[in-house]
Amino acid sequence: MSLLEDPRLRAAVDDAVRELQGAVRRYGPMASAHEGYAVILEELDELKAEVWKSPKKRDMRAMRAEAVQVAAMALRFVCDVCGE
Repeated sequence: MSLLEDPRLRAAVDDAVRELQGAVRRYGPMASAHEGYAVILEELDELKAEVWKSPKKRDMRAMRAEAVQVAAMALRFVCDVCGE
């Protein structure tokens, strides 16, 4: 079985691609490696804020959304900064 046949992974990848498409439409390409790193770090800090909440106060939807944004911005970095 391929990894992308796992429905949870497929949903996560699909969500990251949708997030990436929206970010590209709204903001255009990342202008530099420094900008890309800053964007990823901002999203990672938002994920960290969700993760560091006490388990009883964690919002799984918010945590998942932030993780999807981290994934999308990492893909964006690969394409915009490391692409050819």
